[in-house]
Amino acid sequence: MTLVEVQVESEARMATTDHDQPLRKDLPAPGAGLDASRMPGHWVLARLGKRVLRPGGVELTRWMLDTLDIGPDDRVVELAGGLGATAALTLRRSPAGYTAVDRDPAAVAALSALTVPGRTHIRAVRADASDTGLPDGSATVVYAEAMLTMQPQPAKRRIVREARRLLTDVGGRCAIHEMCLLPDGIDPALADRIARDLADTIHVGARPLTAAAWQELLTDEGFTVTARRTTPMALLEPRRMVADEGLVPALAIARRTLRDPAARRRVREMRRVFRRHQAHLGAISLIAQPTTPAE
Repeated sequence: MTLVEVQVESEARMATTDHDQPLRKDLPAPGAGLDASRMPGHWVLARLGKRVLRPGGVELTRWMLDTLDIGPDDRVVELAGGLGATAALTLRRSPAGYTAVDRDPAAVAALSALTVPGRTHIRAVRADASDTGLPDGSATVVYAEAMLTMQPQPAKRRIVREARRLLTDVGGRCAIHEMCLLPDGIDPALADRIARDLADTIHVGARPLTAAAWQELLTDEGFTVTARRTTPMALLEPRRMVADEGLVPALAIARRTLRDPAARRRVREMRRVFRRHQAHLGAISLIAQPTTPAE
């Protein structure tokens, strides 16, 4: 089955997208110049027009942002801002400042082009998430989505440590939105097999953790987890596609997929692996605050 084989239920036909600030067509796409058969899976999807590349979809992103309770006094830093889908939702909340950090020059160009009415100061920085170059305590909110999963454990720790460094001690909040393994007691051999299958199909070294391990990571690096939510990992399922992108954009993605044989093969491979391991793959978002010395 390909993305064009979409059978939309009646309630999904009314779905709309939150992404009212499309990517500028004059900016380069991620992975421009690379063959679709070799580029990372999320770049393949982005080239096809997919904006929401988060494992829990826009629904889990909305929950994350709602729980962070971003307001006009907040200074927000997004690590690995990507194509700006979450940035657009964040900017609707009119924070005092929004800074996107990303290593990819195409992503930085897209994020730099974001605009919003009002007083929000927007900027994009080309840097590694583990070493942003931003000042200590310069943010009240730091979040990262679909990025820590792709890092080895030492890099995961460095990035979470950097998030802690950026946050104010009082009122600071951190959030992650990542792929997770199910259940917490999953057989390590199965976990390794899932990681290998994911790496083979998305061409990036995916290393998801269990919900308990994600929470432990945050706790070990100076955070107290205050809220948690998990959802199915259904990134390429038709219902999720429509919910995340809107009906018309989802159909446009399907048409582009049909016209690009290499991309179509990659999408089929990714979807096949996601379905093979659907009982053991989910999406998780954790909200945390800096741990005080008394804790």
